[in-house]
Amino acid sequence: MRHAGRVLFACLLAWTLSMSDAAAGLALKDQARLEPLSFADLAGWAADDHAAAFRAFLRSCRALDTASAELRPAQTPQGSLLAVCREALKTPDADGAAARRFFETHFQPLVVVPHFGTGFLTGYYEPEFQGSRVPDAIYRFPLLDRPEDLVTIPQGETLPGLDKGLHAARRTKDGFEPYPDRAAIEEGALGPLARPIVYLSEPGEAFIIHVQGSARIRLTDGSVMRIAYAGRNGRPYTSIGRLLVQRGEMDLETMTLDRLMGWLREHPEPAKALMRQNQSYIFFREAAELAPEDGPIGGAGIPLVPGRSLAVDRSLWAYGLPVWLDGQLPLTLDKTEPLQRLMIAQDTGSAIVGPARGDFFFGSGEEAGRRAGLLRHPVRFVVLEPKSRS
Repeated sequence: MRHAGRVLFACLLAWTLSMSDAAAGLALKDQARLEPLSFADLAGWAADDHAAAFRAFLRSCRALDTASAELRPAQTPQGSLLAVCREALKTPDADGAAARRFFETHFQPLVVVPHFGTGFLTGYYEPEFQGSRVPDAIYRFPLLDRPEDLVTIPQGETLPGLDKGLHAARRTKDGFEPYPDRAAIEEGALGPLARPIVYLSEPGEAFIIHVQGSARIRLTDGSVMRIAYAGRNGRPYTSIGRLLVQRGEMDLETMTLDRLMGWLREHPEPAKALMRQNQSYIFFREAAELAPEDGPIGGAGIPLVPGRSLAVDRSLWAYGLPVWLDGQLPLTLDKTEPLQRLMIAQDTGSAIVGPARGDFFFGSGEEAGRRAGLLRHPVRFVVLEPKSRS
């Protein structure tokens, strides 16, 4: 869920699909057009690991079939997607050839052509940091539990008297009011409602977890604590990486997660002011239900799959949609490898906005973070639309 927040470095645009929801359909028409393709038109399609994509798809199908609660609700899936999912659940052990036939039989590729700009892809991951359940001289920077007065405003809805751009509110005895921003929360605006669940050694580490929306925390007793997204204050997200580029502190071409973290560590007071430019603030919970091999919980409410889970604009797309990506994956700042892969929409993020805009989940730990920090590339997006059953 990213967050929630997600995507450290870029705020570009692009992507959408024809949904049963009229508003989503209109938003799509305003932002992009969809052009039908054949699977033969998808370069690299035959070489992909369709069995891996199918296994990730099955995770979404099980959640859709049981109407499991979404962590951050997206567009309602078409009935045709539910029907295709029920077919998929009949053959859960499909091998590569069978999985490929399944996708080719039940879906129609549609390339997403934005009216402005091109498709754009960034990366995210599950950070891993050292931490403590209790504060001490080293571990002083908390991640907070969801406050009791936080009210999440459902996608597309508003509350009386509140700005339409807010996605959460504070419940008071007199009604609702905007939830405090990052600076106010850090200065104690929540009072006793600010309940820490774990402490970190650097404010930059806490901030990165806010952006990524989940984490693994290695505690002082040697155990590992999993942290999952539990809500946000509904304020707008601002990329501090973009701000540093605008200020001339770094250039986009050579920015990496390590460089960003180093800058935050070396400039504590400017870093504090910079991070507060991002008004969005994320709340967390301990995800004790996750097994060590599980990915973090995404917006769809299910564990993410490294290299197969994609965060999308939830105001435009339903979770569970397969999306074909065609572009480049960076290995270093100046070296890439081809990206031709079937992904599944299973997450969302505040910075993931537009019809051809996505966030690629790399997995957990330092290497995943390094790869995620390099990815900010143009990509061709092809949505696999489920065929209607006659």
